[in-house]
Amino acid sequence: MAGLETTGSNPDVGLLYDINGLAATAPDWVDRVVTFAGEYGLILALVLLTVWTWWRVRRTACREEAAGAVAAVVWAPLAAGIALLVNIPIRGFVARPRPAEQHRGIEELVAGRADFSFVSDHATLAMALAVGLFIAHRRAGLAGIALAALLGFSRVYLGVHYPTDVIGGLALGTAVTLLLSPLASALLAPLTKLIARSATVGRLVWSPRGTRDEAVPVEEEREREQGRERQEDGVRQESGAVGVSRRRDRDLAA
Repeated sequence: MAGLETTGSNPDVGLLYDINGLAATAPDWVDRVVTFAGEYGLILALVLLTVWTWWRVRRTACREEAAGAVAAVVWAPLAAGIALLVNIPIRGFVARPRPAEQHRGIEELVAGRADFSFVSDHATLAMALAVGLFIAHRRAGLAGIALAALLGFSRVYLGVHYPTDVIGGLALGTAVTLLLSPLASALLAPLTKLIARSATVGRLVWSPRGTRDEAVPVEEEREREQGRERQEDGVRQESGAVGVSRRRDRDLAA
């Protein structure tokens, strides 16, 4: 396919020059920082945010709530992987060359890109992770979305993507995560609930805060539930016995 429009009259190209032009006037250390952040740093930050979110949501008081939130956290990287797979045929169909191949004066800080430009893999991956985290934990998700937006800006700054490449990646990551989230929850939530009830690996899913900062063992919890049931049965039996005794007293009095 011929690809998207790349003429100078295209606002997409004008914005590309405006953002990438910052690299020509910025100090070398700024370019190095943005290069590292745009290639690896921001993705690493999102991975660490994902780990922190998992650690945070598993420490809620309700086991069912924790299991659902952990399922959403697990879905986030899975959604990112699926979104990247979906992007493979899209990139081949659009077949848009990299900006430096189409325009003069582009400051390409990351050379050697031989694949197509639309849609941005980095933006797709980052946004899929961020939206998945938003489902599990709102504040972590908002932080992830901010990191994804910053990553998209850095890709244009580096001269490896058009702004619409980034916008398309953000949209693709969002769409895949949200559209498949109900199915993912239906498949993952029962598994996380089962793990949460395990005596050996249950704390991977549910570890509420307590005096000892650890989860209550499953066996102990079951014993408590059985004890409560025995107490309730005893109360019911005692109430029944009292009722029978009262009826006998009334019959004798009659």
